[in-house]
Amino acid sequence: MKPIFLDTVGLIALWNRSDQWHVSAKCSFDELAAAECDLVTTSAVLLECGNAAARQPFRHEVVLLRRNLESREKLIFPTREDWEEAWQSYETGTADRVGIVDCLSFAVMRRLGLHQVFTNDRHFNTAGFETLF
Repeated sequence: MKPIFLDTVGLIALWNRSDQWHVSAKCSFDELAAAECDLVTTSAVLLECGNAAARQPFRHEVVLLRRNLESREKLIFPTREDWEEAWQSYETGTADRVGIVDCLSFAVMRRLGLHQVFTNDRHFNTAGFETLF
């Protein structure tokens, strides 16, 4: 089984109990955990989560995720080619106005052959990936 990519939208929904998608995210994440899926993300997603959680009660969850991913060598640092591909996509733009972190996530996912992502962000569907909730 290929690793599952963790996106900011999914992680924030999981951690933030007042998020409108919390219940769906929690159910999806519990299924991934039960199946012992291999979870990965990029340094950019982790930074985005850190910014979003800076003044939230779930700030420590970001720290724990970083430690867990790093200890298992599952935190991905984008390559120069990922960086260039992401900025090219961002520059040419789309009707959806996808953000740069998502463009970088798409580049990394394509390079690694990943297809599933823990999120409900429709930009991932538009880019050809399967969202999990």
